[in-house]
Amino acid sequence: MLARSAFFFAFLAITLSAAGQKTAPAALSKLYILKDKRYLMRGDQKPFFWLGDTAWELFHRLTREEADLYLKNRAAKGFTVIQAVALAEFDGLTQPNAYGQLPLKNNDPTQPVEAYFQHVDWVINRAGELGLVVGLLPTWGDKFNKKWGKGPEIFTPENARRYGEYLGRRYRNKPVIWILGGDRNPEGETRMTLIRAMAEGIRSGNGGTQLMTYHPMGDSNSAGFFHSDTWLNFNMFQSGHAARNKKNYVIQRQNYSLFPVKPTLDGEPRYEDHPVDWKPEQGYFDDFDVRQAAWWAMLSGGCGHTYGNHSIWQFFDVARNPPISAARTHWTRAMDSPGAFQMGYLRRLYESHPWTRLLPEQSVILNNNPDDGGHQVAALSEDDNFLFAYTPHGRPLTIDLSRLKAAPQLLAYWFNPRDGRTQRIGTFPNTGRQEFKPYAAGPGTDWVLVVDDAKAPWAGYGLKK
Repeated sequence: MLARSAFFFAFLAITLSAAGQKTAPAALSKLYILKDKRYLMRGDQKPFFWLGDTAWELFHRLTREEADLYLKNRAAKGFTVIQAVALAEFDGLTQPNAYGQLPLKNNDPTQPVEAYFQHVDWVINRAGELGLVVGLLPTWGDKFNKKWGKGPEIFTPENARRYGEYLGRRYRNKPVIWILGGDRNPEGETRMTLIRAMAEGIRSGNGGTQLMTYHPMGDSNSAGFFHSDTWLNFNMFQSGHAARNKKNYVIQRQNYSLFPVKPTLDGEPRYEDHPVDWKPEQGYFDDFDVRQAAWWAMLSGGCGHTYGNHSIWQFFDVARNPPISAARTHWTRAMDSPGAFQMGYLRRLYESHPWTRLLPEQSVILNNNPDDGGHQVAALSEDDNFLFAYTPHGRPLTIDLSRLKAAPQLLAYWFNPRDGRTQRIGTFPNTGRQEFKPYAAGPGTDWVLVVDDAKAPWAGYGLKK
């Protein structure tokens, strides 16, 4: 047992070190999307893998020292995007930040407080130093559509544009991706106009040099409102926290097939340690729930994925703030929840391969595949030389190996998304159908089958050569 534990922690140290390699801030401040492609690119012409974390209250509740602790933790685990809000949800207009500063004078978006935004500056700059991009929400949605929460509604199309221009100019050359919305849909023509005005303001301020998307409510999708708008560079949907086994691959597949082609991702799936449907008596989502959501979405065509932890987004500390929706873990402990590590394993497997070549391809799965919590998903490279297939409950996979026609000799192995380790299965010709049976099965015992061109330089991730 001791030897096994020593091996695991040695492996963990190596993989975390690889994940924590920094990308130069200049490359992160110039993200872009190639025409008709479904992934993001860095300024150094390398693919950008979006691995996000929801840190909505980051600017509002943490000191610089605490923010530094959090950002270092996320960088070490392989996260690449930190989603945070300038005008925060919880009394963000009337409760000051950790330094006693409010963001606006008289709740007027045209009168930002310099000292407050200097703190935002510091966090964004520190994130960039650590190789992280900030997914910056100008405001939480209750400030323009108070369906619930504190509000008040302070935005009009006119002041939204001026506020957007102010932020766009301020963060023009920073590692920032803009996320409008904030858990609200733009209900009504005035709110649609307001969002478009804010987007126009940001583009005016930054010269249109940064990417932009929209974060909607649960079970909603930015494509339903703004897909044809030129300012919306990629789509974001929220599968939300209402149920286990939420089929986020359905929206992912729908967005993947839209024209014009735009990348898409699940920007708020079920959070680790969040009560199911906000009801603690129904239990809490665990690391399997977040893994299932991530692999379902990614293999259905995601350009990346956002993880979330219920105690992290609100930075829960009972000594400072009451728990929101039955939060139960101090945020500093929640940072090291199992699911956070496991998102890094996902990224590492993807980046060990030419992952931007992957296309969703369910037809390679030949076995019966019920549309339940054990639903299997697969993606095949457009070069027909590798595939990934995910089986959430460890059910056997029968794969059409003839689809890998560019690779006469195939190497198959299991990737364990729970600990990031791999196990060799064997080599096979690229003919016929082949059943692959995992070493263990049952709900939560998930596996990723990898089949590579045996002669490819990236074949056999994690296997001993």
